[in-house]
Amino acid sequence: MSKRRIDILNRLISKIESHIPKKDIKNNAISKADIGWQLDHSLKVINGVCNIMLKTKPEKYTRDFNMMRSILFPLCYIPRGRAKAPKIVIPPDVILEEELTSQLQEAKINVEKTKSLPEKSHFRHHVFGMLSKKQTLRFLEIHTKHHLKIVDDILK
Repeated sequence: MSKRRIDILNRLISKIESHIPKKDIKNNAISKADIGWQLDHSLKVINGVCNIMLKTKPEKYTRDFNMMRSILFPLCYIPRGRAKAPKIVIPPDVILEEELTSQLQEAKINVEKTKSLPEKSHFRHHVFGMLSKKQTLRFLEIHTKHHLKIVDDILK
């Protein structure tokens, strides 16, 4: 199952890459942030979450029930404008194409590294709780799709 999720994430990373040249496009009716912000934020989340998962101790994983996760994960949906991104994944005021490209390469490597992780590798999300490797990869998929949908709407 993780291989499928990793393949999906790799396809989403390729979509991010295809939008880098459009980084400065903005549509205030859709979002206060431009496309570059959406891409930078998505890459920061992928890299940050993967790095956390790479450092976790699988024996410390505990399965838990989370109502929000139970509802939103099957729907592959995150509502817009509800959550505030943690400071660590907020993009800078000026987003450089070189920085996006650098983060993109790092994301490709980090996603690849998750293949060899035990299934009890994990990430604790502030809304969705303790996520196993499989759930973490699903979160990254949902989160990235959410921001790519915003990008698509900005481009319409």
